[in-house]
Amino acid sequence: MEQATLHYIYDPLCGWCYAAAPLVAAAREQLPVVAHGGGMMAGSHRQPVTERLRNYVMPHDRRIAALSGQPFGQAYFDGLLRDHDAVFDSEPPITAILAAHAMAGAGRDLDLLARIQRAHYVEGRRIADPLVLAELAADIGLDREAFVAAYAAHQGQPARAHIAESRALLAHAGGQGFPTLVLERGGRLQVLDSGRFLGQVDEWRERLAALINPPPTR
Repeated sequence: MEQATLHYIYDPLCGWCYAAAPLVAAAREQLPVVAHGGGMMAGSHRQPVTERLRNYVMPHDRRIAALSGQPFGQAYFDGLLRDHDAVFDSEPPITAILAAHAMAGAGRDLDLLARIQRAHYVEGRRIADPLVLAELAADIGLDREAFVAAYAAHQGQPARAHIAESRALLAHAGGQGFPTLVLERGGRLQVLDSGRFLGQVDEWRERLAALINPPPTR
């Protein structure tokens, strides 16, 4: 039977992607997961932190916490979201995730994404800052100097090309935004309804197992 692959189209600054993080972790136990950074807040869509932004995201974040059980820290709500010198920019963390993959192979990029999400939503750190990203890479055991070099190699056009490719995949698969989880098997793509499994990891495992290993047809 041909190996199935799960394509994960995400953004590091997408709260619903943070909500889906336990589902992605569970999926990694069952099949290869390939990360595709979509650049939701990259380029002309990057945003400075303002009171208006805080008032917009907080109700969504509280709903995400209620549905998924994912933690949000006071350092995020009352620190980062009140830091008017901070900028929300998806491109630097996506660049870091690409660097982790180049350095250490598949899986380490998703390890770094999980660390970046925790740094943002719990610790209230500036994940668009390359120095912070280097610290987070070191936290997951990557060599800091090698990471800095890999980050520089993927910065700019390589990262933007990756974002464009991710958005092309999103459109081709028929996804509606971030996160989108796409199961590929036998050359066919199937968008999965992961949203209804938020906070229900065991049910998600069962659903994914049934999709990966369907009963034989008679």
